[in-house]
Amino acid sequence: MVEDQIREVFARAGAEGLLHAVPIGGEPCRDEVTIGRRATGDTVAAGEWTAADEVAVGADEPVVIASVFKVLLVLEFARQVTAGQLDPRARVRVTAADRLGGWGTAGCADDVELSLRDLALFAISVSDNSAADLLLAQVGLDTVRLLAEELRLERTRIVGGPRDVLQSMLSEVGARDESEFALRYPALPEARKRRMSVLDPSRTNASTPREITRLLCLIWRDEAGPPQACAQVRDLMSRQVFRHRLVSGFPDEATVAAKTGTLPGLHMEAGVVRYPDGSRYAVSVFARTRELAASRTAVDAAIGTAARIAVDFLRRRDG
Repeated sequence: MVEDQIREVFARAGAEGLLHAVPIGGEPCRDEVTIGRRATGDTVAAGEWTAADEVAVGADEPVVIASVFKVLLVLEFARQVTAGQLDPRARVRVTAADRLGGWGTAGCADDVELSLRDLALFAISVSDNSAADLLLAQVGLDTVRLLAEELRLERTRIVGGPRDVLQSMLSEVGARDESEFALRYPALPEARKRRMSVLDPSRTNASTPREITRLLCLIWRDEAGPPQACAQVRDLMSRQVFRHRLVSGFPDEATVAAKTGTLPGLHMEAGVVRYPDGSRYAVSVFARTRELAASRTAVDAAIGTAARIAVDFLRRRDG
């Protein structure tokens, strides 16, 4: 079975993997209408796929979503821009107090000034934590939560932005800043590291693989908001620079628009794969490693391989 193949891919990489993959057809993606067709010709409601309509490996298990959260954040930003509530050209200054470490402005040595729409670009394309945090301050945490409710992502929980995640990690380790955290964290017992709230779906930003593919489905069908807003999110996701996970599993002729997420022991990516014939597939993959490392090339490659196995299965079925 295809699910067994996917489990074996992750096992060989020293990880456990959860995955959900579905075709994105031309029909609307709301629950009351169809999103695909079974082999029998019967219609299938969104969120009610059968084994013939999807590839699911633990698709309904809760998962930490880490930076995949930024897709929902940027979607809310795009919706507010389209509604005239935010000026995408408004300027924001990223100061030393805003830096959270990592890529983009989050790791800059000096203050940076840029527009709100460039914050959105950085948040998605290089997973800039400072950009995401400042963007969240503009759109509002409560509105992002309300968006998840509106889209009927009933098992998706948003507790905060990147700064909230960082602060929880610092406080649990007893560190005053990132430098002290970097010294204290490696010395912690493995069991204590695994108990940290950022690795627990019940205490941090979380969802399920199925709900993440639902979110992608809605965005790609212009049903997560105004078409202009959905198009902006699709464009930003297509500009993500990281190509070591989903992209690594697919041939050059396939295009991938996606968002990664990473925490110690957690590697994930969710995105849409498009082939030249116009067929599109939403895929979300979440891997947990046995060792709490933030960098594991074998696991990253396994994410791409597992996604390719799932999409190839769906393409054979559609063919």
